[in-house]
Parts: sequence; structure tokens; C-alpha cells
Amino acid sequence: MPKTSGFIYSDSNKRYHTFDYYLKKRFGRKVAKAPLNAGFTCPNRDGTKGIGGCTYCSELLSGDFGGNPHESIFSQLDYVRSVMERKWGNVGLIAYFQAGTNTYGDVGRLRKLFFSVLSYPGVVGVSVSTRPDCINDEIADMLGELDKQTYLTVELGLQTVFDETAKRINRCHTFKDFLTGYEMLKNRGINVCVHIIDGLPYETHDMMVETARRVGELNPHEIKIHILNVLKGTKIAEEFNRGDFTLPELSEYVQTVCDQLEVIPPQTVIGRLTGDGDRSKLIAPMWTVKKTIVLNEIDKELARRNTFQGNRL
Repeated sequence: MPKTSGFIYSDSNKRYHTFDYYLKKRFGRKVAKAPLNAGFTCPNRDGTKGIGGCTYCSELLSGDFGGNPHESIFSQLDYVRSVMERKWGNVGLIAYFQAGTNTYGDVGRLRKLFFSVLSYPGVVGVSVSTRPDCINDEIADMLGELDKQTYLTVELGLQTVFDETAKRINRCHTFKDFLTGYEMLKNRGINVCVHIIDGLPYETHDMMVETARRVGELNPHEIKIHILNVLKGTKIAEEFNRGDFTLPELSEYVQTVCDQLEVIPPQTVIGRLTGDGDRSKLIAPMWTVKKTIVLNEIDKELARRNTFQGNRL
């Protein structure tokens, strides 16, 4: 038997609540996310809220690993399923609407799109990535109906609780705006995953930990954490290349993530602890391309501290 950490939400050496562990407990088998691109744009791109998007966002609107928007959603699912089955055999799929802002559109179109994937063989859930300021009562009601039919998670990009940072990276929404969208979803019993980014310009270690702490206090279903990826062709790449800010080294990032995990409730699922930047576009930090090493270093630091997720609550 493999050595276990003793953490309540783990059957391995992990000292935090991994998404893989959660899915295995919920579904009793391997389940994987199928990234999809339904061709959504963003109000921070088309002039509704802003132009140019967030300063770190690529031309693919944070959907670098999503599907081809010129193909149907079912064709995209076919491709992902073939890849996953070669890797894991019979695997359940979560239809992950990843690219763009996936609630930025007519609710009728959204309903047709999200409900349609429930008929695809092997789909056991739906995940919808969006901005908190693109949730309204009509959309939240529709998502509440979807939630009653499948395992649904709505992923809200927050990135930071500090409005001065959000303004600097051109998020075009505030922490208060985030809380409004979050509460609309939570009041309907919908699982929410909150995205936060470490290493944003001029943020200190303490600020990053404070973001994790304040998000944890909301008791979300899931949190995703990753380091800022500086990609070619983005506004933030220009700032980075000018030397306007620096990024944490791997050792610094590991310390920050472990401090963040200690202030996140143990029942909150940790969907991600490092990013997957497109290697052909990645400028920095280059250590992120060795994802396994990053995760192993986090595991080793938690073990060295003899600590667990939620240990400082």
C-alpha cells in the first residue's frame, strides 16, 4: 500500500484536497476535464467593459488548450475522448467550457449549449469558466436548473482581492463585483471554483496569502492557484521585458503556495497549483514547464513543515 499523508481528504502522500481525489470519491472512477472552445468573446475585449483584455491574456482569451471554435462541441468532445481513452481507458468526461467568457451571451444560446452536452456519451459533469460580472439572475437561474441535472461547477476568474492590482492588470471588475456574482451562484446551490494568480505585478507574498485567506473564508467548492505566466504578445510581456516587475523563483512560489494552502479550509477542493502556459509563447517563468517538479516541491515543503491544507485556520 502507498504511504498516505494522514490528511482527511487524501488517500496518497498529498497534504491537500486534490481534484483527482474528489472526483474519484464522487464518481468512483477516473474522470477528466475536456477543454472546449465555444467561440465566446469577452466584455473586456469588445469594448463593453474594456479593450485588449487582461494584460496577461493571450489572443486565445485564456483558452490556449481549448478546442477549435470552428468545430462543433461534439466534434471537440470526440477528439478529447479519443485522447483520454488512449491514456486511461474508459474515462468519464467533464465538458469544460474554457475559452473566453462562457456566460457572455444570450441565455437561450447558453441554455442550448450547456444542456446539449449532457447527452454526449460519457459526460458526467459540466464546468463553465466565466467572469463574475457576467453572471445575472437570469443566467444564474438557468445554471441552477443545469445544476439539478449534472455535476456543475462555475469557474469565476478573480485573480486577486486587491482592487489596485485588478486595475493594474485591466480586469475591469472589482472584488465587490466578484462577490455579487459569487453570491448569485452560491444562493442557488451551485458549486463555484475561484481562480487566483500568484506573482501579479507589485503584489507581495503577504498580499497573495491574504487573497487565498479571504477566498477561503467564502467556502468555495474549489480553488485554482497558479503563477502568472508571461506570454509573448501580451501587454504584461512588454512590462516584464522592460523590467517593471519580477516573478517569484520556484522556491519562493512553493513557500507562497504552502502558506496559502494552510489558510484554505480542508474541504475546499484544490483544482490546480500550477499553470500550463503554452511553451511556444512562454517568456517566464520557465520553471513552470516542469509541472511535476513544481508539485513535488510543494509536497516536500508541506511534509517538511508537517502541515496540511487548513492547518492555520
